[in-house]
Amino acid sequence: MEPSQISMLERMPIFGAIRQDVLEFLLKRAGHRCVSASEWFVREGEPGDRMFVLESGEARVVKSWHGQEVLLHRLGPGDCFGEMALMDLHPRSASVQAILDCEAIELMPGQLLDLYEHDPSQFALIQMNLGREVCRRLRATDELLFHVRMTGALSDSAGQH
Repeated sequence: MEPSQISMLERMPIFGAIRQDVLEFLLKRAGHRCVSASEWFVREGEPGDRMFVLESGEARVVKSWHGQEVLLHRLGPGDCFGEMALMDLHPRSASVQAILDCEAIELMPGQLLDLYEHDPSQFALIQMNLGREVCRRLRATDELLFHVRMTGALSDSAGQH
């Protein structure tokens, strides 16, 4: 675990107001994933059992539509994906592919359970932060859907969050 990892997590909304000792606790238990350019972190429809925090590289989030991949979002260092998997344990709703070689921190529900047993109040704060992030993304999606419904078209910036 490096100080740069702690610093990166402290800047992320999901880990907002989480104490440094708790971030260290999570990082000691977290996995680490290296994915080469053009390889996949996760594929749409796979079991959702972990989230990722991108430490380096660049990735893209795509969804399949009539046999084609549609770009939903680009990810860079400090971005996270797969957080819904920590909440609902449903299959992946989209795929994430590395554009450049990537390194990511990998968090699974069992590591959050360890945190719950270690510090329930910090666990609750992370859960609230996860809920806020998912709600923020839902609001952005609602705005996008409203825009499409009212204009019949997507603007170039409509889907970015």
